[in-house]
Amino acid sequence: MSDEPRRKGWGKTVLGWFVEAEDEPAAASAAELIARYGGEAAASPVQLDGPPPLPAPGGTIDFDGVYRAAGLSDAELEHVRKAGELLRNLPQDTPLEIKRQIVEASLKAFGYPTEKIIEAGAQEIQALHAYITQGQIGLQQLLQESSQRLAALEQEMQRIRQVMQQSTEQQSQVAYACNLKKLEIQDILQFFGQEAVEKVVRESPKLHEPQG
Repeated sequence: MSDEPRRKGWGKTVLGWFVEAEDEPAAASAAELIARYGGEAAASPVQLDGPPPLPAPGGTIDFDGVYRAAGLSDAELEHVRKAGELLRNLPQDTPLEIKRQIVEASLKAFGYPTEKIIEAGAQEIQALHAYITQGQIGLQQLLQESSQRLAALEQEMQRIRQVMQQSTEQQSQVAYACNLKKLEIQDILQFFGQEAVEKVVRESPKLHEPQG
């Protein structure tokens, strides 16, 4: 039986907690991240107590840590976990109503009130929503700061390129002017003859013969 007919009967508040199954996210470029998360994120009505646990490399999350940050007790977490285990251990082809009867009877035998499990499960969903929202807000701040840094670096790169270009042009002008002046002095030295110039260059302690 499809979940869709059952979901249509839920109230808007409850339905807003549910999400559709998604494929594993692909790696996104910086531009895609900025486009996706660059806007303002709506604050979650549920606030986590203190910094939430950071995800491990690969996206592994300490879910119990997130739930505890939202104020759930270990007993509440255990109740939801037990309900999930009971549900997963039932044959998939078992009719929904039979599944519900079996799980509710088992939970009652364990002394787990159904209402408390529903409440705790809804709290877990709210805690995960708050965790996502808090992460998005942190990501937005990181993207904004990184964009500003990149803009500043691009400006600095542009300034450096201008300095390089100006320095290159200036050195070309220096070399050209110096070579013109060398030609003027060469005319004077050539007036005295090549032999005389070579003799002075060899004997003078101040002069060095050209290399190469």
